[in-house]
Amino acid sequence: MRDGADARLSIRDRLVLKHIETEMRRDRRTDRPPGRTAGTRGRDPWLALSVGLLGAASVFLAVVGMGSWDPAVLLAFAALWPVTLLQGFRLVCRWSRPRAER
Repeated sequence: MRDGADARLSIRDRLVLKHIETEMRRDRRTDRPPGRTAGTRGRDPWLALSVGLLGAASVFLAVVGMGSWDPAVLLAFAALWPVTLLQGFRLVCRWSRPRAER
């Protein structure tokens, strides 16, 4: 068996494989596209909401930080801004995919 072309399954192995394939077709959890978990179905609104809230908080901290020059406010903005950009990038990537892949 050099490259797998000569490999043959026994009758018993073929029956077991057929049974496994039948069970997988019946299982609704395997109907989704590969790479998508069962819990990601309704997360689009939450991601958009979190990006909106993070963006509003970032703008607020930037405005307050520029007005007061308080180091704590500026550090909070510096910590929050990259998270906002990352989540925004995830949202844009998710929205740019075709609807069938979501």
